[in-house]
Amino acid sequence: MTGLNYQLVQEVAKELYIRALKILPPDVKEALRKAHARETKPTAKTILETILRSIEVSDTQDMLVCQDTGLPIYLVKIGGRIAVDGSRLGAALAEGTRRATLEYPFRGSSLHPVTRENPQTSVGTGLPVIHWDFDPQADCLDILMIPKGSGSENVSAVRMFTPAEGLSAVKKFIVDTVAGAGGNPCPPGIIGVGIGGTFDLVGILAKKAIARPVGTRNPDPLFAELEVQLEEAINSTGSGPMGLGGDVSTLAVHIEWAYTHITQNPVAVNTQCWAARRARARIWADGRVEYGF
Repeated sequence: MTGLNYQLVQEVAKELYIRALKILPPDVKEALRKAHARETKPTAKTILETILRSIEVSDTQDMLVCQDTGLPIYLVKIGGRIAVDGSRLGAALAEGTRRATLEYPFRGSSLHPVTRENPQTSVGTGLPVIHWDFDPQADCLDILMIPKGSGSENVSAVRMFTPAEGLSAVKKFIVDTVAGAGGNPCPPGIIGVGIGGTFDLVGILAKKAIARPVGTRNPDPLFAELEVQLEEAINSTGSGPMGLGGDVSTLAVHIEWAYTHITQNPVAVNTQCWAARRARARIWADGRVEYGF
């Protein structure tokens, strides 16, 4: 079993952070174009035109999509057919994050929660956030980088439901959370929903949900249908782009779920702004790197 080159991982992590901030995934661009095409309210249509123009400027001028560089989050899937030292891997991701911030350079958005001291490195205690997963059959390392801005993160929510409250209460909580956020998370974006698990797991599920390509459906028909119902309900609120009214209040609702305890049903809502940024890399032990989304 062949091992990883951790200096290469560091370089890839640096590149991923920069790519995520500058190159919007094609599925997000297409979803925004479709939103503009179906929007009927003049103000909302103008806002979506401005968003599309902003994306064009970012692409042609090699600029960041948004000034909020977000907190660095990595979803890492380790293949079972590649040798990995988890400690060295985590250190490489952190150093790549630090180097991206200092060498590109861009604004470091992470700081001490009490003193508010900002070292301008995007790393520190607990950062970057790394979520680990495993694929027994894979022979590569899969890294998905998500820079998460505060506008959308601040209006996210978790609630611990009891089974007696039923699905209708869950749906109301999700729609109310999104509607109550108004324009703060810069809609229309992706609404990530986690259902089940525990207090800590349900938030991770919601985070993973926003990382899916726009409009991809949960493979379980029950949750796929629930995604459709929630999208329709949220768009029917009329909140619209930037909360200023319109037909399109969300590009998609994605749900991830897990089994939970017989006496509870945790639900998390993680909102994502219109700039649903992400960047992916697959690294093989022989040094090959494949970038994507």
